[in-house]
Amino acid sequence: MSQSPALRIAALYRYPVKGLSPEALEAAELETSGYFPGDRLYAIENGPSGFNEVAPRHLPKVAYLMLMRNEALARLRTRFDPATHRLEIEENGQQAVSADLATEEGRSAVADFMKGFLPHELRGAPRVLASPPGYRFTDARDGYVSLVNRASVQAIEDMVGAPVDPLRFRANLYLDGLEPWAENDLLGKVVETSDGVRLKLARRTVRCAAVNVDPETGIRDLAIPPTLSKNLGHSDCGVYAEVLNGGTVRAGEVLNVVG
Repeated sequence: MSQSPALRIAALYRYPVKGLSPEALEAAELETSGYFPGDRLYAIENGPSGFNEVAPRHLPKVAYLMLMRNEALARLRTRFDPATHRLEIEENGQQAVSADLATEEGRSAVADFMKGFLPHELRGAPRVLASPPGYRFTDARDGYVSLVNRASVQAIEDMVGAPVDPLRFRANLYLDGLEPWAENDLLGKVVETSDGVRLKLARRTVRCAAVNVDPETGIRDLAIPPTLSKNLGHSDCGVYAEVLNGGTVRAGEVLNVVG
């Protein structure tokens, strides 16, 4: 009988504003059937999208500013305080904006900054949108928690012949302990922490041109999806997971495959 792989959570990240900086976490409190905490709480609308905050429906990512088309966003460094809703944006090492996203004034300040930062990439006036209850600005319609196997990222490095920062893939959980691409074999399986948090690996993550952007420099310097397609016959890297049983997950924690 083959032994189940020993998985470890190498790192946890959230992305409070779609397209802006990741924030590393030591731990996160997952809710059953919920979104990853503090993730994709806000998005910056790229011109009128028709998004309805009262009756929200999932829109394609092109409705918002995002790395697939607006790679300059990666040059910004941002910090978000969920307790105060304050977003700080740095450009070239200098603070450009400090705004309370819970207020109309704060959201307008961020929108005004984007008008000057991306003047030729806007389809209309930018607007900061806040996620209504029960909704997040995730690429996945159902807002699953996203996982990436760091061994698969290392395999991509061999394919492209260059270093690949795992943060290009903007996942919530980064995993160690799997062989490259073994995460795809675990679809439909459940992984569990020693405290009983359970995640069901639901489906693969199809990658777009956003992963071609270096998260440090904002330069579009690689062609990862076509390289994956050429070598593997698909452009997937990572999986989405549904939270079957909530609780705290921590960096360094082991995940066991159930069954």
